[in-house]
Amino acid sequence: METVSITTEYIKLQDLLKFASAAATGGEAKQAVQDGQVRVNGEVCLQRGKKLRPGDTVEYRGRAYQVAYAD
Repeated sequence: METVSITTEYIKLQDLLKFASAAATGGEAKQAVQDGQVRVNGEVCLQRGKKLRPGDTVEYRGRAYQVAYAD
C-alpha cells in the first residue's frame, strides 16, 4: 500500500488519483470514478469529488493508496 501525504484537511478523490500518478489526467480520473473502477474504504465510489481524509484507503487498478497527514 502506498501512502499519499496531504497537508490539507482533505483531498478530493479525483485529485488523489492524479496526485498519486494513478491517473495520467483529470479526465482519466473522472472517467475511472464514473465507471465504478475505484473503491474507497472497500466500497465502489462514484463520487469523484468525495472528500478523503487521513485513514481513508483508495483502490484502483490493483493498487492501494492510504491518505495520511504529511509530517
